[in-house]
Order: sequence, then C-alpha cells, then structure tokens
Amino acid sequence: MVANLIAVAAFAVWAYLIAARGGFWLAGERDDIETRPAAPAIWPAITAVIPARDEADGVGQVIAALLAQDYPGPFMIVLVDDQSTDGTAAVARQAAAGSDRLTVLPGAALPPGWTGKLWAMKQGVDLASTKEPAYLLLTDADIVYAPDTLTRLVAQSQSEDLVLNSLMAKLRCESFAERALIPAFVFLFQKLYPFSWVTQPRRSTAAAAGGCMLVRSQALSAAGGVEAIRGALIDDCTLAQKLKSQGPIRLSLTTRARSIRAYPEMQDVRHMVTRSAYAQLRYSPLILAGTVAGMALTYVAPVGLALFGDGFAKDIGLLTWAAMTLAFQPMLRFYGLTPLWGPFLPAVALAYMAFTFDSAYQYARNRGGLWKGRIQANVNGV
Repeated sequence: MVANLIAVAAFAVWAYLIAARGGFWLAGERDDIETRPAAPAIWPAITAVIPARDEADGVGQVIAALLAQDYPGPFMIVLVDDQSTDGTAAVARQAAAGSDRLTVLPGAALPPGWTGKLWAMKQGVDLASTKEPAYLLLTDADIVYAPDTLTRLVAQSQSEDLVLNSLMAKLRCESFAERALIPAFVFLFQKLYPFSWVTQPRRSTAAAAGGCMLVRSQALSAAGGVEAIRGALIDDCTLAQKLKSQGPIRLSLTTRARSIRAYPEMQDVRHMVTRSAYAQLRYSPLILAGTVAGMALTYVAPVGLALFGDGFAKDIGLLTWAAMTLAFQPMLRFYGLTPLWGPFLPAVALAYMAFTFDSAYQYARNRGGLWKGRIQANVNGV
C-alpha cells in the first residue's frame, strides 16, 4: 500500500511538471529560434561591465569577442579588475590593443556586507554611469559572444520595452563530468524558474542568468542599483526580482553566448553548485530537508520502484521513469548529447542532492559561498 502511494505521488509530480510547469522541459525559450527584431530608429549607447578576479586564462577571448560585436551604436567596455593576482588586467589590455573602447578599472578592497562580484559590479556601473548609457551589459569574464549578439539583444529589448533581457549562456559540455552534469543543471534551473513564466508580467517568477544581462540603466537605478542586492549570493535572480517590478523582463537559452569556463572533473561542478545551493534554500535546515525529500520522491523513488517493486507500484515507477527520461530529451538535444543520457537523470539528481548537502555543510563550517579565496555566504549576517 505504501509503495503504491509513493508511486502515485511521484507520477503526479511528473504529470504536473510536464503539463503545468510552463513547458520548462521543452527548452523552447530560445533566442535563436525567434525572428530578428526590427532595428530601432536610433541605436542607444551601451556599456558592458565585467567583474573579473583572476580570469587571465579566458578574459582575452572575452574582450576580443566583445570588441568584435557588430553593434551600430556607441559601445564601451569597463572591466573591473577585482584585485587579481594573475595578470588579468594586462591580458585584457593586450586583447584590446589598438582600441579605445576598453577601460580597466582597478577594484577597491571589498567592504563588509558585499559579495565580491557585486562590489566589483557596482564600481563598474558607477564608472559607466558617468557616460549615461541607455543600457548596461552585465556580463562575466568567461562569456564569449557571437558578433550579432548585442545587436539582437538591444533590438529585442527596444521592441518589447524590456528592462532586463538575459541570455543563459551555453555552458561548456566537453568532459565526462560536463556531459553528465551540465545539461541537468540547466534542466533543474528551468524547472525552478520556467523561462516562459519569467517573461509573463502577471507571474511573480523572476530569474536571470548572470553571464549575460542587458539592463536598462534607468530601471536599475529605480530598483535601488547594485546596492539593493549587495549581499546576494544568487545575484542574477535577485536582481531579476527587483527589475521585474520596474517592467518586463526576459530570459532565454542561447547558442550565441557561451561559457568558456571548464569543469573537467566532478569536483569542479560540485564547487560551482555548493557555492550557492544553500543560499537558494535561504540557509534553512527545514527547507533543505523538504527539498531533499522532494527530490527523492521525484527522481529516486520511481527508479527504486521500477527496479525493486512489484505489481502496480513497479508499473507506475517504470512509467514515471520513462516520463522523466523523455522530458530530459530536449535539453540533451540542445547540448548535442545522445538520448542515452536520459535514463540517468535520477543518478544525476542524486549527485545534485549530495552537492546541496555539501553546500549546507560548508556553510556550517563557515566556508559557505567560497569563491576564489572569499567566503561570501550570508555576508549580511541575516
């Protein structure tokens, strides 16, 4: 009887996720399947702001790609060198040799109450604002853009009157660890924040991908600026929540922006997840327990019933496992991977459950949010 109830509950969860969760699993919110928006009459001024801490390995590619944008309007770049020790600033300047569109700003020491990225971002935004650009491209030091990306972003933002237009950069998916874990990471993110709901003004769901956020400057100022989110570890979604109160926002998958940051081993992906997973749960043991229980029911229970159950419970377990396998296929296609990864989604979910526990453990050890030598979880102490 208990096994039957668990089987029905797990099936009901997947029935809801597939039928009523904004179609997240279809991976349909994509900038590359939309028609190119009409060009605005006047192309507004844009400034890209890049916080960078020890990013010498990739920042040259990032600067070169930004300088290669075909954007017809005024476009400048501010890179904030957040006290790097690896020559990040020199690499950036070398990549921009012969161009006057890059400004490298040495970052000031991190004050209390700020996460490192947001403090660097604030310094860049403050400098950029002296030129009064209409939009800010808030981007990361590992994101490389196709030449037409900025033009399309601005045209779409103008035509839809967006205050935030964010692209989820296509993450690197080459090593075994990346192929096993990265598509599921994006799948789970979309499940948490269905992109179609993000776009709908009547829904409260708000999210963004911090690697690429085109923000209307006036809206950012009206929302309180970067200061309003200064202690946020999940800064992109926190900023999206602030900006959605100012106007329409959009979040899309893309192949035009891609991350060049490598995650060669499982531990590298674990570090990425543990840095912010417990912050997503508001540092609450009760929410952690509920989340893990929910993931166990959703992903693990159907497999256990399919393999070790019998009768009705086994049949429903198999059906549910098949449903989640099929739901995972659009994301696997987006990343160019074989459909055979689909049945292993429950195993990957188990890995993410372990990463979430580890995030809570690191927080308990006062090492939460560790990133490049900085412990940043709950910097406001609340």
